[in-house]
Amino acid sequence: MMNSQALSRWLLPVLLTVQFLVSLDISVVNVALPDIDSGLHFDPGSLAWVVNAYALTFGGLLLLGGRLADVAGRRRLLVAGFVVFGVASLFGGLAQTPGQLIAARAAQGVGAAALAPVALALITVNYAEGTARSRALGLWGAAGAAGAAVGVLAGGLLTDWAGWRSVMLVNVPVVAAALAVVRPAVPADDRPGDGPRPRLDLVGALLATAGTALLVLGLVRTESYGWTSWPTAAALGAAAVLLAAFTVTETRVRQPLLRLGLLRSGPVLAANVFALLMSAGQFAAFYFTSLYTQQVLGYGPTAAGSAFLPFCVGVVAGSVIATRAVGRVGPGALLVAGGLLGAAGFAWFAAAVAVDGGFLLTVLGPSVVASVGTGLCFVPLGTAATTGVPAAETGMAAGLLNSSRQVGGAVGLAVLVTVAAQAGGPGVRGLVDGFSAAYWVSAGLLAVAAGAAGLLYGKRALPAETPAGEKTSKKSGARVESGVSRSTQG
Repeated sequence: MMNSQALSRWLLPVLLTVQFLVSLDISVVNVALPDIDSGLHFDPGSLAWVVNAYALTFGGLLLLGGRLADVAGRRRLLVAGFVVFGVASLFGGLAQTPGQLIAARAAQGVGAAALAPVALALITVNYAEGTARSRALGLWGAAGAAGAAVGVLAGGLLTDWAGWRSVMLVNVPVVAAALAVVRPAVPADDRPGDGPRPRLDLVGALLATAGTALLVLGLVRTESYGWTSWPTAAALGAAAVLLAAFTVTETRVRQPLLRLGLLRSGPVLAANVFALLMSAGQFAAFYFTSLYTQQVLGYGPTAAGSAFLPFCVGVVAGSVIATRAVGRVGPGALLVAGGLLGAAGFAWFAAAVAVDGGFLLTVLGPSVVASVGTGLCFVPLGTAATTGVPAAETGMAAGLLNSSRQVGGAVGLAVLVTVAAQAGGPGVRGLVDGFSAAYWVSAGLLAVAAGAAGLLYGKRALPAETPAGEKTSKKSGARVESGVSRSTQG
């Protein structure tokens, strides 16, 4: 493990940049879509693929990206992810046709799927358990939430001031700066030859990638096709078959893409269930708040984006509180508290949203409550998701957590858009009724997440079996890792 001062100075800024970028690019293009459409002349119905192409590859490849970090090396994958993300951003900013831009967005998702899991894995293996890791996880979570919120503001500002191409090109200098410091910042990949080299489960990778991608595809298109249409049914049905086959495959291979035994750990299971439910509510709430401020309150793109800044501040405040409290109350208690506070914030949104609403009571107040609750969750989520996980499988665990968040967000948005449409009606009054119903469901999802964390955390023992490449001493029962250097990986 590197000196903690050196880690704080060099490693953490790189990892926070990763988390900020991948979250930013989920939302930054949304406000720019009308200008993109007028600039490249998309066919009717195809503009949504500027958003969907990123979501599809990002969500579909997260498990693979997490395992590649363990197999190929974390620094190698970090560099490769930055290169792919940066080149894709450059080509997207220079795109001359709709197809070129959609392809660039898909490539951005590929880069993001490599970057997101490796950032969490590097925090886990390089920061000692306790205050140092809690602080790093708190900043990691805050960077992700800030990226999603700032993306809305940045999209409006950049589009207004420099045109839609700047939304893509702004990533290039950030990636270049990050690449310049990766070598001195990130510990070198060290894999001694005293044990079997980790291998990539190619069959599992194919099944997981195709299954998750089809699941995300089916969900993101429900707004256009509806839940009962044949395209939706075909995509979701095929996803279910492929993911079931993936589950069976992972129980039969020696070095799986996802060792299912990880989920026998109460903290790991609690973290992933919580992340799935929290993201389902939170992503949808971002979406409806953006619509409410623009379609009901009459805000322009920049003003609507600025309305999300209090959310960023609240997330940082919650993360600071969690960093200081996690050692005293434990991750499980923080997940419950954060989930309940987030639920209260979304319930406030649901009760306060109105045709003649004002910023203070209908946006600022509930944003602060919900964001502090969300911020309380990031430190315990990162801690719980990797509790008891061997260093050789931290990428696997990080990929699983990120997949839970991404799939949860896609499921939640698809379901809540349907809820809002069915609960709403004509005119502005109908919009508000639909938004209120969606917020109530978001609050319910956060409350259920808090309850699930309380029930699951610490209720089960860590997995009894050891992952491939490890040996258990008969005398002491101690676990000894093959192919992983403890001195380097922490």
